[in-house]
Amino acid sequence: MDKIALRKIIPSDIKYFQKWWRDKNLIALTSGNFKSVTDAEIEKYFSGMVSSKTDHHFMIDLDQKTIGHISLNKRKDKTYETQIVIGYKKYWGKGYGVKAIKLLLTKAKRLAITKIYLEVRPENIRAIKTYEKVGFRAKGIKKHLKNPYQPETLKMVYQV
Repeated sequence: MDKIALRKIIPSDIKYFQKWWRDKNLIALTSGNFKSVTDAEIEKYFSGMVSSKTDHHFMIDLDQKTIGHISLNKRKDKTYETQIVIGYKKYWGKGYGVKAIKLLLTKAKRLAITKIYLEVRPENIRAIKTYEKVGFRAKGIKKHLKNPYQPETLKMVYQV
């Protein structure tokens, strides 16, 4: 069937974050910080996501099975940062990320968001191609001098 849908995050979705934040394959593509994350740290972060009045968090469902998370996080007036993770390797490279981002961009237009940006590890070529496919454009490398796990990221921008 391959129907991708976004649904609002709910408290019981924490189980996915507890699994994904301990997956070394995912960590290598995102923060790169392999330091163990405690349940309390995950619960605190997750609670903030669920209760946020300014950010928009969605779970990505494939035929009603949850496979990922995508968000719009308010940074300035009408500028938001997005983050996406497809949490299971068997779903990587199948176009589900593209479909999820397109759905998110539709929601962004309805919310009158004018600009969306993201940061991605420069070596994550598969993700960069996904972002380019939906209209994000590279703006440059951002240095993170105090972050040994992710010393630089590629900043990409989408004008809604």
